[in-house]
Amino acid sequence: MSILQASHLALGYPDGGIIVEDLNFTVNAGDYLCIVGENGSGKSTLMKTLLSLQAPKAGTIVFGDGVSRREIGYLPQQTMVQRDFPASVKEIVLSGCQGRCGLRPFYNRAEKALAAENMERMGLTDLADKCYRELSGGQQQRVLLARALCAARKVLLLDEPVAGLDPHVTAEMYALIERLNKEGVTIIQISHDIAAAVRYASHILHIGSEVFFGTREEYLKSDAGQLFIAFQKAQAAESGVLA
Repeated sequence: MSILQASHLALGYPDGGIIVEDLNFTVNAGDYLCIVGENGSGKSTLMKTLLSLQAPKAGTIVFGDGVSRREIGYLPQQTMVQRDFPASVKEIVLSGCQGRCGLRPFYNRAEKALAAENMERMGLTDLADKCYRELSGGQQQRVLLARALCAARKVLLLDEPVAGLDPHVTAEMYALIERLNKEGVTIIQISHDIAAAVRYASHILHIGSEVFFGTREEYLKSDAGQLFIAFQKAQAAESGVLA
């Protein structure tokens, strides 16, 4: 059964302008979907729409397999203000449990245990009492990923999770996300890095002047994928490397 199904979806700006229309795609349990496309193609607008922060201009988004929007973990792009947030790692990770509290003004034992478990999964246990603003960029992203895991039961939405990270930390972050996916977490990720998308994703949604949805293998055979291959070969030629 699908976790999410989008049918004839049209996305646009709040003032009424349409960015992209007739999007059709399905996300099944265990999928790793990467959303790619040029700047301004509607990737972030799609993410806001999936999170119910913005209504679609047309079409429908249906959640299945017992998943509700409140059970989706979200890792947004960070702002400079957020990077300087004066709270401990433990406090930030635990805040991901807020959706589970209902009207309770406190976290219960199970929620504290969940936060501790996700800090351990992300290798943050030794940093639990450290101030978030004192962490490196890669450490901060792992904190936010642990926080998102506290909110998520089955699905994570990631908005360019490696933006601003150096190559080594980027590789570490991709490895963490791949591991979570292999553990059964469904991943929906915006990426500007098509090379990483075709390496890690099971499915690709390419939006822009051309729209494509399908498996990674199908994408590489599509017109959009062929343009990517040509780009890769041109880059390799410029570097003096045989493609």
